[in-house]
Amino acid sequence: MTKRFLSLAVLLALLTGLVAGCVQPAPMAPAESAAPAAAGDAGASAATDAAPGAIQPGGTWTRVTIADASIINPILSSDSASSAVEAMLFPGLIGQDPVTGEFTPDGSMSESWTVSEDGLTWTFKLRDGITWSDGDPVDAADFKYTYDAIASDLVETVRKSLVEPIESITVVDPLTVEVKFREVRCDAITNVGLGWLPSHLYAADFSDIMTSPLNDEPAVSAGPFAFQSWTRDDNTILVRNQGYWEGAPNMDGMIYRIVPDAGARLAQLQSGEVDTVGIEPAQLTAVQGNPDINVYRFEDDGYDYIALNQANPANPQPGKDENGNLISQDPHPILGDLAVRQAIAQAVDYTSIIENVYLGQGYQIASNVLPAVSWAHDSELPPYAYNPDQARQLLEGAGWVDGNNDGIREKDGQALRLTLLTNAGNKTREDLGVLVQDQLNAIGFDITFEAIDFGTMVDRMLGQTYDMVIIGWTGLGADPNDDAFWKSDFDTPGSGFNFVSFQSARIDELLTQGVTVPGCAPEDRAPIYKEIQQIIHEQAPYIFISGGVGNIGYRNNWGNVDPGPWSFYWNVHTWYNRALQP
Repeated sequence: MTKRFLSLAVLLALLTGLVAGCVQPAPMAPAESAAPAAAGDAGASAATDAAPGAIQPGGTWTRVTIADASIINPILSSDSASSAVEAMLFPGLIGQDPVTGEFTPDGSMSESWTVSEDGLTWTFKLRDGITWSDGDPVDAADFKYTYDAIASDLVETVRKSLVEPIESITVVDPLTVEVKFREVRCDAITNVGLGWLPSHLYAADFSDIMTSPLNDEPAVSAGPFAFQSWTRDDNTILVRNQGYWEGAPNMDGMIYRIVPDAGARLAQLQSGEVDTVGIEPAQLTAVQGNPDINVYRFEDDGYDYIALNQANPANPQPGKDENGNLISQDPHPILGDLAVRQAIAQAVDYTSIIENVYLGQGYQIASNVLPAVSWAHDSELPPYAYNPDQARQLLEGAGWVDGNNDGIREKDGQALRLTLLTNAGNKTREDLGVLVQDQLNAIGFDITFEAIDFGTMVDRMLGQTYDMVIIGWTGLGADPNDDAFWKSDFDTPGSGFNFVSFQSARIDELLTQGVTVPGCAPEDRAPIYKEIQQIIHEQAPYIFISGGVGNIGYRNNWGNVDPGPWSFYWNVHTWYNRALQP
């Protein structure tokens, strides 16, 4: 999800000007290098690329992000830039197979887990001898503290949905934790995968979590790297964690460089200034055949869409009151009309967009469950087809007409006027916005399209003070449950992921049923998720644009890089710089 450039010479000149007078960021190398992991410790896949003999450590991996992190705290962040940094610092209870997506103890704090006969209690046995970088043990108390903090009224976080189904967390002993769910949940394990906080550094009553300086400067790590510095809107630097439990990384550190412009990102990859960037569709031809750059292509677990706010952006309200009763929403004056949403869905030329904006690096989807989750995906549900005549008929039937022949429809004195937002610097989304603007204006809308700062866009989106926004979900996982996007419980202005204010008692009921089917057999869950897809498709709270196809470009001077569709960095501690090897 990224994209274009000027000439390489002009770009490099611009980049030189930007960094003139500044010291280039670099990790501060540790005084002594820990013994590097032996090649054979890298795992079966990585071992095929291991250097002969002992690996010579050193070098820095530089990666690029479009926007800066917002915070470095896994229970408070809600953006991918923050999560990318957190993944290298904070340990988790479960791991995930990089190829299949199945949950596994590998790479996690768990050695194993078991489930009680009634399906309610999950018992996790933790690894012994793992410590935070200050020497304090990483244990069950950290896990419990993290999830208790999420549940606390003192902590404002979009992660509340993770603790809602949990009845209790019990520390049996430092290396054993029991999680009891309120009801059988077929996706229970997905709720316990968040990174842990170092409980020994926070107040026991959670009173300092929202304002802790650790949110900007994490003092300890139990991941492969430790925090060194964060220069806002420029870079974040991590250094090797010498005490990492899987073996100290071979590289000295990792730099996250903020480069909003897609062309500049590509130029820096080509010149070797950075080691990896996301390759946008229009950039593929520029890197194909380059002997110094590898391209990893994969269908990711996400999709791009246009969110349609169904509630009045001038009066955002939660979906439920404190007693759990539905709150009748003040509808959006335009998008609260189902006919308008369905008209938008049929006014978008998906085929043209996927061919010309995504350059074939995408595929049309009908609803919210991706084909990769084959047992739950409704393959018989047809996506909306491009039919501008039908879209016009829907608008006219709903009373939206162009009474003064100015090309803009009106109803009861209200013009069919909306603002469409996306994040600046994402060329694919910017190009998509221009096309959607033209296609909707062609049937009588008056669309203003704005590409704005990512953080500002997220604030407006979560705050529900927008009309339409082009955005995407990724990292959806191998289970079809996505209740945080649709349930009324998560329609919470300022924090909830149901920021379209979608409200349906039937959807609330089905989403609960989908994760509580006795036995959790896919064949019993599938009909529930297919009905959900059909309702979402009909109600059109999202305009589903394209299933995700990703392309990651990376320099080939690093060994043991073995990306999978579910994780690029799963074995990062084993990577080594080929140029440093004897």
